[in-house]
Parts: sequence; structure tokens; C-alpha cells
Amino acid sequence: MGPSERAGWLRLLLTPGIGRVTARQLLATFGSAEGIWDADPASWQDCVGASKARALGQLPADWSSETDRLEAWLDAGSDRHMIALGHPAYPALLLETPDPPLVLFVHGSIESLAPTAALAVVGSRNPTPQGADHARRFSQALAEAGITVVSGLALGVDGAAHEGALAGGGRTVAFVATGLDRVYPSRHRDLAHRIAGQGALVSEHPLGTPPLAPHFPQRNRLIAGLTQGTLVVEAALQSGSLITARLATEMGREVFAIPGSIHSPQSRGCHALIRQGAKLVESVDDILEELQWQTTGSSTGPTAEGSDVPQDPLLSAMGFEPMGLDALQDRTGLDTAHLMARLLELELDGSVGRLPGGRVQRLRTA
Repeated sequence: MGPSERAGWLRLLLTPGIGRVTARQLLATFGSAEGIWDADPASWQDCVGASKARALGQLPADWSSETDRLEAWLDAGSDRHMIALGHPAYPALLLETPDPPLVLFVHGSIESLAPTAALAVVGSRNPTPQGADHARRFSQALAEAGITVVSGLALGVDGAAHEGALAGGGRTVAFVATGLDRVYPSRHRDLAHRIAGQGALVSEHPLGTPPLAPHFPQRNRLIAGLTQGTLVVEAALQSGSLITARLATEMGREVFAIPGSIHSPQSRGCHALIRQGAKLVESVDDILEELQWQTTGSSTGPTAEGSDVPQDPLLSAMGFEPMGLDALQDRTGLDTAHLMARLLELELDGSVGRLPGGRVQRLRTA
């Protein structure tokens, strides 16, 4: 795609009042983005009506600087790409969705957008320590098995999923809700850099786009669309992760959910999905077997309870639900000093996490 063609697509994206549906009408009529702008403006009205035709006749604000910014961004590295509908590298799985994006801006490997096997891993922005651990460990095992992990770069489960995939040496793709010249949340700047080097950052929004609220649920359709299935790790009943799961179901993709404590608000979304027919997941093998994926590595992954290692007596007494220190002391019979010392050891090796209110929760046995 040359500069003139890129400018045609960018103008289509930036013209106020021209959404994806209208843009596809124009593309179907005029054949290409350049064809739209080369056409007689009177023919625009026949296609999309008078008000939208008037909008098409006006150059977007700061048009010259917008095109210069795009070209400068692309020139900054060979791993930066702009892929439009009809481009050979446009992901086939996204073409199968009801609302494919007009353009994808990509920082990283284009090959990451054509995975033979990919799973979305999504969940709460405020997970329990156990939930974050599940996301990280499941994603690492998926990556080690050759599965591309797809998520949304958000805080919490998304970030843990990307970290796990990177640790597993596999590919991970992050769909973001801003322009690719911004990182949101900003604390994930280093993570975004590593994802670009071991997968791809992807956005349907032009450079400079800020983190606007409507863009986040729109982004979820791309996370679901690029994958054969979606794993929800933890989610409250009003979580955006349930939007991703619903979209995956509507696209005919599989939905998986990890169950949790009946007392945890962060587990209620997963339990609701399971009641609606999502596959209950206790181990990575449950996912691999359901999707009949032939993996490139060992198919033996972690379980949701981490029961692949010997039991520690204190962890066995804790179970997997959040527990107050008094209740734990009653259950174990340990004196306060001994109990606190053991909990500190387990916390330092990642087996126990601390929760608000002085409670603790087992993450895995160790």
C-alpha cells in the first residue's frame, strides 16, 4: 500500500459521521478507498445520502499533519504496518466476523495476525491474587504449547495473560483501544514494548486516538474475532469480559471459564457463563482437548488449583477460598508467631496472596 492509498483509507477513517457500516457501503459501490475520492461527489449522495455526502466533501481537521504523522510512524520501523480490508495480510478470522475493522494498525509481527491456533484470555481489571496467577500460568502453558494468546493490554487479567505468554516464549497479540502512538494504561508501556517484539500490538484507530470509553467494548469484538475460543479467568457480573464472551458465542467460537469461590464477586461472571453453557476449565488440557489442537510442546499444563506439585500442610488447611487469619489459626492450631512466619514464606514464594481486610488466599500448592 503506497502513500496515496494509505491517505485514502485514513481520510475515510477520519471523516466525521462516516462509520464502519457507511464506509463499507462506499467501498462496495466505488471499489476501493481511492475510488471513493476519485468519484464524482454527486455520486456520494446517491450512495449514502446528502448529509454524509457533505461530510465526505470536507477534508478532516489537520489533514496534512495527520497524513504526515502516519507516514512518520510507519517510517520509524519495519515492524509498523497499516493493513486495510482487501490486503493479503488482513486476518481471515476477522473477515468472518459481522463487523470487521476497515483498517488495522500493527506494531510487531504481521504473522501474529494469522495464528493457526489462538485463544483469548480475558478477565477482571481487579483480579484476586489467585485470578492473576491463573491468567499468567495458563497463558504461559498455552504459549509453550504453541498457542497464540490474545488479550487487551488492560490492567489485571489482561496484563497477566500477556506476561504469561511472553514468559512461555510464545506469541501474544494485544488489541488496544487507542492509537498505537499511545499506551494505555501508561504503566504497561514496557509490557507493550515487549509484546511488539514477541507478537503484535493492534488497533483499528488512527494515531493520536485517546482512550475513549466506547472504544473498549468495540475492541472486545476483535479479541474474540481473532481467536477460536475465549477463556474468562475472573469476571464480575457486569464485566466487559462477559461482552467478549457473548461476542465469541455469537461468532460461533468456544467459551471457557475458570470457576472460583462462591463468595467472590469476581467469580460470579464465570459461574454465570458456565450456567449458560461455557466449558468449565480446570486445566489447560481441558481447552486443548475441546478445541482438538495439536500442540507444539507438552500438552500438560497447570490446573486451576495447581495440583501438580506436593501439598503443603498449611496450604491444604487453607483450601482455595479467601480466609481470615483467626479462622486459619483455628483450623491449623498454630500459634500466631508461627502462623505469620509460615504465611510470609508462602507469600514470598508466590503460593499465598494477601487480600483486603486482612484475609489471605492460596494461589497454588508449593
